[in-house]
Amino acid sequence: MTFNEAAILGSYLSKDYAKELFRLLVNYKSISASEAASRLNLHIKTVQDFLEAMAGLEILEKEEVYEKKRPYNRYTLVVNKINMEIDLDILATNLNPDDQNSMRIRERKNAGVIFTTARHNQYFSSVTVWIGSGRERSERKINLTIPQGKFLFHLPFPTALFESVEAIMQKAGIEPTEASEILDIVNALIDFNVIERE
Repeated sequence: MTFNEAAILGSYLSKDYAKELFRLLVNYKSISASEAASRLNLHIKTVQDFLEAMAGLEILEKEEVYEKKRPYNRYTLVVNKINMEIDLDILATNLNPDDQNSMRIRERKNAGVIFTTARHNQYFSSVTVWIGSGRERSERKINLTIPQGKFLFHLPFPTALFESVEAIMQKAGIEPTEASEILDIVNALIDFNVIERE
């Protein structure tokens, strides 16, 4: 199950009417949205959305039937157990951080960013960027982990030569095991036009 599918399932399972709808689906061979809605005294659109979502997740089977030449859908439960298993490894910044460790970067000129130094002045504790322009401009403050703060503390200035992520990590004394969180903030700051790559 993908993360998005699990999110949809979780969202619908949290509805206060979910248990009663599933009770109907377990006990009826098939049921239409209007039948279920009237049985549970719910709005038909509410039930229709629920049934469609479950059909999309292949928990229900949908069959179009005709009554007085007017088509409608009937839903049948096709599983008797629902398992939610999510592989969180696919959310990693990069499954092979070595692929991006050679990326050469530096701070972008006129990025309009504020790096806040931690108490001991050895690393940054946060970075503040501005998004948009004029009245639509908004401030975004990102609190940094200590490895991220050390990394950005050693980020080459806009006038300096580009350096690889790996070289900056070594200079900052950051372990290779922390590469994924470094790449996460690097990619975020590239998106915010704070960091540029060669």
